[in-house]
Amino acid sequence: MTTLLLIRHGVTATTGRRLGGRTQAELSDAGREQARQLGERIADLPVRAVYSSPLARTWQTAQLVGAAVGREPVACDGLLEVDYGRWTDRPLKSVARTKMWPVIQARPSLAAFPDGETIRSAQLRASDATETLVARHPRSVIAAVSHADVIKALVAFYLSLPLDGFQRLHVAPASVTVLALSAGGRPALLRFNDDGPLRAADFRPPRRVATAKGSKS
Repeated sequence: MTTLLLIRHGVTATTGRRLGGRTQAELSDAGREQARQLGERIADLPVRAVYSSPLARTWQTAQLVGAAVGREPVACDGLLEVDYGRWTDRPLKSVARTKMWPVIQARPSLAAFPDGETIRSAQLRASDATETLVARHPRSVIAAVSHADVIKALVAFYLSLPLDGFQRLHVAPASVTVLALSAGGRPALLRFNDDGPLRAADFRPPRRVATAKGSKS
């Protein structure tokens, strides 16, 4: 079983105001502090590898997290933000007035961004990349720094939730979502949108105890 820490990047100067997409916006001072504190929260975990979307805000977050756990981040294109096409870096108030916005909120499985990609294809791309990382690190703890929509799509994928329900999930900046995954096994969501302490003891398997007949359970 691989323990996957899905991490959203810290805030930038435009987080919550613009549909950033595949821009090279860097972390703000507040975002760097979030990433630094995030590194402290997971420093107790035996993280074997840190992967990251190569965009500036995710990469900078991964560098600070990697410094805390003693791992250099590795770029993974499968963790990239959704390609919003012509909507990239537009103000959220502007795109919220378009005819497609209600579709994205209610039926995202049908949404295709102008000159960009669909949320469905982003989910497939990210889940394929995640499966590769899990196969590469069996029985390990690994971190993957990505973006809110990608993390929500991955959670929906592994919990067998319809993609049209992924907008009901909220992933805050610098939060950690924890999945237990294995090749061909049943996924388990251990934590979601977590911003509290993460301790190694929380992720140890339960002790096997003797039953009345002397067998183990």
